[in-house]
Amino acid sequence: MRVLAAMSGGVDSAVAAARAVDAGHDVVGVHLALSAKPGTLRTGARGCCTVEDAHDARRVADILGIPFYVWDFAERFTEDVIENFVATYAAGQTPNPCLTCNEKIKFAALLDKAIALGFDAVSTGHYARLSLVDGEPELRRSADIGKDQSYVLASLRADQLRHAMFPLGASVKADVRAEASSRGLAVAEKPDSHDICFIPDGDTRAFLGRNLGERPGKLVDAESGAVLGEHAGVHGFTVGQRHGLGIDAPAPDGRPRYVLALEPVSGTVKVGSRDALAVREIVGTRPIWPSGRALESTVDCVAQVRAHGSTAPAQASHVDGELTVRLDEPLRGVAPGQAVVLYRPDAGGDVVLGSALITATGR
Repeated sequence: MRVLAAMSGGVDSAVAAARAVDAGHDVVGVHLALSAKPGTLRTGARGCCTVEDAHDARRVADILGIPFYVWDFAERFTEDVIENFVATYAAGQTPNPCLTCNEKIKFAALLDKAIALGFDAVSTGHYARLSLVDGEPELRRSADIGKDQSYVLASLRADQLRHAMFPLGASVKADVRAEASSRGLAVAEKPDSHDICFIPDGDTRAFLGRNLGERPGKLVDAESGAVLGEHAGVHGFTVGQRHGLGIDAPAPDGRPRYVLALEPVSGTVKVGSRDALAVREIVGTRPIWPSGRALESTVDCVAQVRAHGSTAPAQASHVDGELTVRLDEPLRGVAPGQAVVLYRPDAGGDVVLGSALITATGR
C-alpha cells in the first residue's frame, strides 16, 4: 500500500513510520506545519508541532530512507481547532482540542488530501488498536492502557478508519522508546508533549484572556444563591475545578468548593460541594459511530468522559440524533463540550461503540 506517515517529530510517530516501512509499504513522511508563528520552538515537553519538531521528523525520514514533506495546515488548524477552542470556552463549555485536531485535521484535512494524491492509508503514532471485523473497522483501546488514545480517536467515522493505520496499538511506550534507540533515532528519549500545543506556556486562562478579554461576572453559591466573589470571565473556569476560584472565605462546612455550572449569558459561575458534581445522566449530540453501526436499541456499555478519566458502567440509547447515557455509578466533573465515549462492556471494555458531544447532564 501507499502510506502517508504523519510525523510530528516525536518518538511515537517516528516508530510508527518505521514499522510501516518494515511492513513493506511504500511510505512517504509528512509533517504538518500548524503554527502561524513558525519561529516558535519547543521547550522541554511544552507544546508540539514546532520548527524543531519538523527538523526532528526530517532527520527520522532520512534515516528511514523515505521521502519527506512539510504541509502547511496552519490556516485550517487556526479555524478548526484554535478558534473552536476559544469559542467553546466562551460558551461556558470545556473542549478537548486534541480530539478536535484528530477529527478535523489529521483525519479530515490530511486524510482527504492523502486520498486525493493516491495514498491508501494514513499512519500515525496514536496508541490504539484497529482491525476489520466483517469488513467494518473496530477501534479498540491500546495494549498500553496508560497511553491509550482511543478516547480522542472515537470521533472518527468508519470511512476514515478504513484508511487509518495505528502501528503502535499493540505496544507499550517503554518498548517503543527502546525500538527507537535500537534504530538509531535521535528522538528515542525526546519528552512527550503534555500540553495544548498552541499554548506552549501551559497557561490556558491567560491565553483565553488574551483572546476574549475580560467578561466580569459573579461567583455564586449554587445552594444559597449568595454572591461569593467576582471573576473576569466564565472562560477561566471549567466544571469540576477546585483551585483558582478566587473565593476568600471557606464554605460553612469548611470543605472545598468546586465549579458546578457555568452560565455565559449572565456571567455566573456556580460553585458548591464535591457531592454536587455527581452526574448520573449524560446527554450528547452529534453521535459518531466508528464501526459505521449506530445504536438501534438501549445497550449496556462503559462510559468515559475524559481522555484518561474514570469510567462507569451505563446504558445508552440513541433517538433522533441524541445520545442518552444513564450511569450505574456517578461520575464527577462532567462538563458540556467534552465527549462521552462508549465502549462495549465485554472483552474488558476495549471496543469503541461510539461517541457524542456532551450538551447536558443530570443527577
